[in-house]
Amino acid sequence: MSSRALTDQLLQQARSNNEYAEAINHPFLRAAGDGSLDWALLALWLSQDRIYAAHAYPRFIGSLIAAIPFDKSASPHSQKEEHNRHILKTLSFALENVVKTAEKHGFELGMWKERKGTRDYVAEMNSVANSRSIQEGLLFLWAMEQVYLDAWSFVRTGLQKRSSQSEGNQRPSDLPVSAFVENWTSQEFVNFVDDLAELSNATDVGFERGTKIWERVVELEKEFWPLAGEEIHMQKDV
Repeated sequence: MSSRALTDQLLQQARSNNEYAEAINHPFLRAAGDGSLDWALLALWLSQDRIYAAHAYPRFIGSLIAAIPFDKSASPHSQKEEHNRHILKTLSFALENVVKTAEKHGFELGMWKERKGTRDYVAEMNSVANSRSIQEGLLFLWAMEQVYLDAWSFVRTGLQKRSSQSEGNQRPSDLPVSAFVENWTSQEFVNFVDDLAELSNATDVGFERGTKIWERVVELEKEFWPLAGEEIHMQKDV
C-alpha cells in the first residue's frame, strides 16, 4: 500500500465500522443537533474541552514544533525545508484555532470534576509528545481533527434538518452549538485537516502502525463525549 493513501485507507476502513459511528454520532452529538442537549451537560463537556484545549493541546503542538527537523546545511529553498515550513505553518494554525467561547455564552466551568475520558486523552497526548516522533505525532493530530470534523459535520446535519422543518423554537444550546459547528466545519478548518492528511501521507508510518494510532484516537474521542446523567454526578463536592 502506498503511504500516500494512508489517511484515505484509514477513513475508508473506519466509516464501515460501528466504533467510528459511535464516536462521531454519539448521543451527546445527536442531542446537540436536535436541540435536546442539556445546558449543564454542555457545560460539563466544555469544562473538559478546556482542559484539553487550554493545556494538553498546546503542549502537544509545541512538542511537534520542537521535533521539526532542522538541518543548518540545507538550502532554504530545498524541498526538505519547504516541507518543514509547511509543517510549521500547519501546526501554527492548529494553535490559533483553539478558540474558546465558554465564557461568552455564560457557562460555569469550575464546578466539574475531571472525567476519566479527559485524563486518558491527555495522558495519550503526552505519551505521543514524549515519543518525539513527529511522523506519528502528525498522524495522531490528523486523526483527532478528522474525527472532530466528522463529528461536528454530523451535528450540522441535525441543525440543518431542524431548520428545513421550520422549527421556530430555538433551544438554549443552539447558540453555542452553532458557534462550534461554524468553527469546526468551516472551509478553513477543512483545509487544515486536508493539510494534516497531506503531511501524514508524506511520512513513512505504515498502515499497521497507522491503524493502531487511528483506532486509539477514535476510542479516546468516543469516551471524551459525556453521557446524560454525568452533569449530576460529575459536579464537585461543595
